[in-house]
Amino acid sequence: MNEFSVTLPKEKLQTGARLLKVLAHPVKLEILQYLGNHGPMDVSSLCERVGADCEISMMSHHLAKMKDNGILTSDKIGKQVFYSIADTSVLKLLSCLDQCELI
Repeated sequence: MNEFSVTLPKEKLQTGARLLKVLAHPVKLEILQYLGNHGPMDVSSLCERVGADCEISMMSHHLAKMKDNGILTSDKIGKQVFYSIADTSVLKLLSCLDQCELI
């Protein structure tokens, strides 16, 4: 056995696979990074941070997908919807990516 041997229960593997599938886009990971570092943000603010290639409709799609899967929550204040991370433990994924030698 090698030093990286890990045995995870099937339930944890299934949950991990679902989470990775939902987050498998660089913009979604960037959204997590911004929300983790700056707190709740609206769609327009997130689009500004992501950059020139960002379209409001695509940002809204990413946010809705993450919200539908329990990664984000939202609060409507007036006409704006502010998104935040539902459980900040998901930010550990970014830390793992930062330390990963594969990427």
